[in-house]
Amino acid sequence: MTYAIVWDEVAIDAASRFLKDDPDGLRQLMDAVDLLAEQPRPEGSAEYRSADLRRMYVGRYRVMYEITETTVTIVVIHVGRLG
Repeated sequence: MTYAIVWDEVAIDAASRFLKDDPDGLRQLMDAVDLLAEQPRPEGSAEYRSADLRRMYVGRYRVMYEITETTVTIVVIHVGRLG
């Protein structure tokens, strides 16, 4: 099953703020999120309060996303950066 990846507007805004000073890190984050379409619960991701709300770290970034089985969708709801 392939999931559709949908970016919440708040997550897009957060990611765009990091683009200027870290385009390579952001590209790595985007590539990792794209892979969620085929494997929404990859090794290294963790449940966050429920099985369908998850957090994943990619380099110095973290991304929170929600898996919706009924519409086969992954909604990226938050992007943040460590340090």
